[in-house]
Parts: sequence; C-alpha cells; structure tokens
Amino acid sequence: MVRLVGIAGSLRRGSYNRALLRAATELMPPGAELKVLSIDEVPLYNADNEHELGIPEPVAALKRGIETAAGLVLVTPEYNGGMPGVLKNAIDWISRPPEDIPRVLRGKAVALMGATPGGFGTAFSQVGWLHVLRTLRMTVWVEQGPFYVSRAAESFGESGLEDVELRERLRKYLAAFVDHVGR
Repeated sequence: MVRLVGIAGSLRRGSYNRALLRAATELMPPGAELKVLSIDEVPLYNADNEHELGIPEPVAALKRGIETAAGLVLVTPEYNGGMPGVLKNAIDWISRPPEDIPRVLRGKAVALMGATPGGFGTAFSQVGWLHVLRTLRMTVWVEQGPFYVSRAAESFGESGLEDVELRERLRKYLAAFVDHVGR
C-alpha cells in the first residue's frame, strides 16, 4: 500500500483547493491511499512560542503524518501572485526544529497542484513553492509537469469536481505520482 498525505493551503471550507484535494482522495489508484491533513489549527509561527511552549500538537500531528507517508500532495491556492501565507506558515512550523528536517521532510516526494478562479491556474504560487521545497531538500515531482486548474468555477460544483475530463487528468496524474513514489 502506497500511503500519501495531502494538505490544502486554504482555510476556507468552500475552497476549490480543498475540493481538488477531496477529489484526489476519491481518484487514487488501487493499492494507494491519500489521507488529508489539516492546517486549520496551526498557529502563526513565533520562535518565542516554540522556545517556551514547544511544538504545538496540530503541528506535531502534521509532522507525524508527513514522516510516515511515502509522499506529499500540496494543493496550493495563489494569492496576489504568490503562495498562501497559511500554507507557508504550516511548512515553516513543520521544519522546526531544524534537526527534524532530515527525518520529516528531506527527500520526501512532493506533488504540487492548485486551483484558482483565474486563468493562470496557480502557476506563480507553484513556482514560488519550488524554492522553499528545494531548500528543505524535498523532491519536487516534475515528471508529469504541474497540475493546474484554471477557471475553477467551471469545473467544480455542489458535488465537488464535476468536470469529467479534469477528473480523468487528475486520476492519471495521481497514478503516475503513486508509481513514482512506489519505486
């Protein structure tokens, strides 16, 4: 069984990126699973709090989930042409303390995806993530190229991801990523 974890970088319940991650859990290939991890309760990073209180439980749970998974699916919105602060904050916390990076993040395969109402499909956000993820020595999966969803309102509805062609493209993307991390 190939076990992946996924994180959506939006706190909004009706987020297209959360809907994309939910669709991904439904479209996993046989022999693989995708567990959704939440960043909803992750506090803002503050080194004083880390020093005085340690790692908050919501962050510790994220670290445990990532550490034990074969790969990570990051589903990122794009805000003002860049990555969302809440997801960057979560990754900053997960990388603390620095001596945990080799155990939790280094070498971890990461697939980037994103959905946006606009026409560029989170391209700028995903490019912004490359520097961060590579700095942490994570392995950004690029074999299938980026997975962008532009004009998300046309693809998502009341029941989630309704665009049949996009569902098939997502299914193939996930199968290829599972094959990659399973090697």
